[in-house]
Amino acid sequence: MPFANYKFPEGTLTSEQKEDIILRTTAMFVDFFGEGVRPYTMVLVDEVVDGGYGRAGETLTIAKMQKQR
Repeated sequence: MPFANYKFPEGTLTSEQKEDIILRTTAMFVDFFGEGVRPYTMVLVDEVVDGGYGRAGETLTIAKMQKQR
């Protein structure tokens, strides 16, 4: 069973964007493995509380990421 798990900062995606991610990911797996995997494809879109993730030993927040732009 193909499986994908995306994690995004809480509140950064709309319901429509989440649906689009699920549809596109499913389509990608179908492109790779064939139509037979569609009913068995699992895509999870998790929202992580702001500050609940990090990189290179640093806790990230939306405010910190916006400053880096």
